[in-house]
Amino acid sequence: MKHLLDRPIWSALQTRHQAFAQGGNLARRYRPSIVPFAATGADDAESLRALEKLVSPGESVILLQAEAIALPTGLSATSTAAGVQMIAEQPLQIVSDGRVQRLTRDDAAEMLALALVTKPGPFTLEALSLGDFWGVKIEGRLAAMAGERMKQPGYTELSGVCSHPKFRGGGLGKLLSIFVANRIVARDEIPYLHAYASNATAIRLYESIGFRLRSTMNVAVVQRTE
Repeated sequence: MKHLLDRPIWSALQTRHQAFAQGGNLARRYRPSIVPFAATGADDAESLRALEKLVSPGESVILLQAEAIALPTGLSATSTAAGVQMIAEQPLQIVSDGRVQRLTRDDAAEMLALALVTKPGPFTLEALSLGDFWGVKIEGRLAAMAGERMKQPGYTELSGVCSHPKFRGGGLGKLLSIFVANRIVARDEIPYLHAYASNATAIRLYESIGFRLRSTMNVAVVQRTE
């Protein structure tokens, strides 16, 4: 039986993030201003054609799923990668740090600037639409952040974890990862996250705070071929 998180983009857009979806019963995507994620519910020809119709000429979208990624003839992959999906089903360490503060839309520009420097994954000014973000500011600037992205019944994705190079080594990424994960747990939800399989440092960090591998994942950036 397939797990709800095997196709996390699809299951989010079918459920808790339905309000952010474009598409129909065969293929869906997040609105382009929010995050460039798209998915199908299956890999049959009709679903793949529906996916193709959601991608505009010159535009790229990201696909993420446990199964091998199939593409219609009108889409091609510009890059592919192996990923991991990790999940925390056991209680995590309790952390307390007065520097942690909730980020708001007033912080959006600084959040985007931090994401552009650290490249934690797709990030836009509309990221706050998907869930709460928390950060630590040092010397008046945003030093690190972490937040929530995709959501399914009973699950919320931990995402956007990053620290400015000037402030790395101080444990801010670990602090914020635990903090956000614990907030998810407090809602009786299970936190999960994604990382590139090649990012051994990040995987070790997440393992150290209580996440375990749930599934390997396939990632592809695709665009129209015509």
